[in-house]
Amino acid sequence: MSKGLTVGYAAALEQFHPTEIVELSALAEQHGFSGVMAADHFQPWVPAQGQASFVWNVLTALGERTAGDIGPGVTAPTFRWHPAMVAQASATLAAMYPGRHWLGLGSGEALNEHITAQYWPEVPERINRLFEAIEIIKKLYASGIDGKDVKHAGQFYKLESTRLWTMPEVAPEILVATAGPVTAKRAGRHADGLITVGAPLEKIGGLFDKFDEGVRESGRDPGSMPKVLQLHLSWAPTDEEALANAMHQWPNGGMKFPKGDVRSPFEFEQMAKLVRPEDFEGRMVISADPDAHRAEIQRYVDLGFDRIYLHNVGRNQREWVETFGSQVLPKLVR
Repeated sequence: MSKGLTVGYAAALEQFHPTEIVELSALAEQHGFSGVMAADHFQPWVPAQGQASFVWNVLTALGERTAGDIGPGVTAPTFRWHPAMVAQASATLAAMYPGRHWLGLGSGEALNEHITAQYWPEVPERINRLFEAIEIIKKLYASGIDGKDVKHAGQFYKLESTRLWTMPEVAPEILVATAGPVTAKRAGRHADGLITVGAPLEKIGGLFDKFDEGVRESGRDPGSMPKVLQLHLSWAPTDEEALANAMHQWPNGGMKFPKGDVRSPFEFEQMAKLVRPEDFEGRMVISADPDAHRAEIQRYVDLGFDRIYLHNVGRNQREWVETFGSQVLPKLVR
């Protein structure tokens, strides 16, 4: 794998027991993966996945067992969490593992966020909440570095005078998950980098343009900002197994509609009955051929991503890690 490119492991906390996911992340590092993005879920997407452990506990264990970057991909500092709690959790992790932790933030999905029984608003409010939360988190990061109390009274959140008492010397990067141009531009103005998921290259190219525009408006250089991709895929020794894994473990990958308002894994399970194999076409690579996956990853590298976290959607993690470690990662070129 060439210099300047990081390919990490996407740890699916919705699919694997936390002890197993820590073992798998360590194994991935041994086979050439660098860094771990861990999912923040209160519930799995579908009951067949079967898990949903607490991301901050797992990230701490990953900090002990691995040597690369670690971050939640992504957490929502908006409903289950007050932004102050996300800031404290992030600052503590960064203090324990200096230079390794980044904070991935998004506007949330009802599957995880509705559980505290608050009103679940429309998308524009969710996005506005996210950016107010980012303002609070940045204030708190600064409070820990400067040693001065801060406070906040905004449209959605209040923060009494306080500071972060445990804080690293350098604040963690804040990376914002976005799939739309308006959010991408706001992310460029207020965040340190962009996270998105696999999509048609022309769509992502448009996100990059808007993000870069926002970065320049903030007086910074877009070239210095990380662009991070989470890429879902299904590899198995046969195409049939790869497809079966996707249909059983990751049917949401074939659902061609926004999923942010679905509240229950059992609702997703009912919707999954409508998913057909052809629904995955153009959305994720399902193949036994490692080179087909390499070619897909390379397309995103060529587009300009400098960090890519791979999620193989099946339970066959060990053989996948070993196969990609020997046949895919070494052949990627930046």
